[in-house]
Amino acid sequence: MRAVVQRVSSAEVRIAGGVTAAIGTGLLVFLGVTGDDGPDDVRYAAEKIAGLRIFADDQGRMNRSVADVGGAVLVVPQFTLYGDARKGRRPSFDRAAPPAVAEALYQGVVRMLVERSLTVETGVFQAKMEIALVNDGPVTILLDSARQF
Repeated sequence: MRAVVQRVSSAEVRIAGGVTAAIGTGLLVFLGVTGDDGPDDVRYAAEKIAGLRIFADDQGRMNRSVADVGGAVLVVPQFTLYGDARKGRRPSFDRAAPPAVAEALYQGVVRMLVERSLTVETGVFQAKMEIALVNDGPVTILLDSARQF
């Protein structure tokens, strides 16, 4: 499971011109699922996302989590995080999980974040979405449950 986590001042998902999800201060998470992922990957991703200390403390150091600052999390499914463009010019998405598997694991991460008492908004699985965000910092962190980076 891969996640691109961005610290944001605001973020929203638009579908067909309408806003379907929006947050203020918090984390925008693009989440990709591979066919090899399972419950341990869900747990890893949720714990990392919830626990990332990338918000400033009183001294300006990144030392607070999204919960510590009363922020929200917007989780957007993104199978293209498993796009492989090493050969040719058109990426292969063979490593991305089939939609039914990916959606169940994606929903598992969302559920675990909610269980941690976080305010969570979501994108819409398999929808064509437009994402608007104001990256704060900018701060962008890459997570991979296989610990490839």
